Amino acid sequence: MSRFRSLWKASLNATKKALTWNLEDLMPPSERLIFSFNSKEELKKWHLYSDSEYGGLSSASLEISEVDNGLKAEDSKWNISRGGFCGMRSKKFDGFIDLDSYDTIALKLRGDGRSYISTIYTENWVNSPGQLEDNSWQAFVHVPKDNWYIAKIPLARYLPTWRGNVINAEMEMNQARILGMSLSVNAEGGVPGARTGTGDFRVELDWIKAIRTGEYT
Repeated sequence: MSRFRSLWKASLNATKKALTWNLEDLMPPSERLIFSFNSKEELKKWHLYSDSEYGGLSSASLEISEVDNGLKAEDSKWNISRGGFCGMRSKKFDGFIDLDSYDTIALKLRGDGRSYISTIYTENWVNSPGQLEDNSWQAFVHVPKDNWYIAKIPLARYLPTWRGNVINAEMEMNQARILGMSLSVNAEGGVPGARTGTGDFRVELDWIKAIRTGEYT
């Protein structure tokens, strides 16, 4: 009997060790690459939009920077007197991506001192259930001039918006149902001290990642 108990205990300990190892093995990595702008194929995942769709005069172009292997978005003619906007939006993912294990979006950028808007699109269950329009969550990101910069935006800082206006209600992003992302520039508003107003703009984007810092959980 004592031998049976000893063997059963040894087997139980081995099971606990195996379970612990499997749980660690299933833990997602501390960062997840979402976009890497290193080829012209990457451009096919994005499209441009601007106020020209509504009668405005803003416009933009996208190209791959051969020197730095980054995606460059720059204006070709931006003469709107006020309220102008341009942006680049990813095409919808094949289904959705699950970022529930992460707490921060990181973007490697080089820009012109302007403030840009990072947008995350999620499955529609907040603004207008049953409609085709996605829910959008937005946060400002200041891109310092000239030097490459890694901006880290806690997912908790993204605010729910409806057609550019913040929804004044307590809501929580469904991080498990991410449908797409965008980066846009506005003529007015943003981070204090950032360059504003109409005129040329230029921003280069190397990659977008989701990271887990443990600071915002």
